[in-house]
Amino acid sequence: MSVVIAIGGKDRAWLRAAGRARALAWVSLVWMTAEGVVGLVAGLQANSISVVTWAAGSAVEGLGSAIVIWRFTGSRTMSDAAELRAQRWVAGSFFLLAPYLLYESIHRLAAGEAAEAHTLGIVLTASSVVGMPLLGWAKLRLGRRLGSAATAGEGTQNLLCAGQAAAALVALATAGSLPWLDPVAAFAIAAIAAREGVALWKGDGSCCSTPLGFSEPDAGCADDCCA
Repeated sequence: MSVVIAIGGKDRAWLRAAGRARALAWVSLVWMTAEGVVGLVAGLQANSISVVTWAAGSAVEGLGSAIVIWRFTGSRTMSDAAELRAQRWVAGSFFLLAPYLLYESIHRLAAGEAAEAHTLGIVLTASSVVGMPLLGWAKLRLGRRLGSAATAGEGTQNLLCAGQAAAALVALATAGSLPWLDPVAAFAIAAIAAREGVALWKGDGSCCSTPLGFSEPDAGCADDCCA
């Protein structure tokens, strides 16, 4: 007969999940640092607003990762007050990039500038299209297991990163024939980021907050929004 020891209302399985959330946040932080530096270079070379803003968004996502690391370190691991604070901070991080994305999207549409295909940009965006959903879905699962909107919000940022990378990749591949796709994609990501930030700030934790097209298979919604 197994014995489950609860610490501060949290069992060992919960504490192991918290450790995994912190470990994944560290993985994301390292990834985002490298992605931001290389992505900025690739975006400037390709003259792509989607790649540049996607790379700049890595700093915001890195901030989200740092917040989750803070949340699950030391005595804060079992603190409901720390969770609420982390949730609000992650929500705020969604708003940091949206105005810049909006401005640059309108400017690029008005100027009619097109992105230029570049190998580095294509390779970098393709890697995020593959890797970011894996991190995002894992964090969404952990967020539900832990009851942590901060963790789920960081996972959502990873999924948005994947969506933005996919849009940037398409923009690079079709730069000659679809010059409007690059800024329109950046505008769409800005709108989604603002929506996600509002939902997280209000505490609307549900499957509805997962970006359209990135709902986790068999997630098990906590409400009826996905029905």
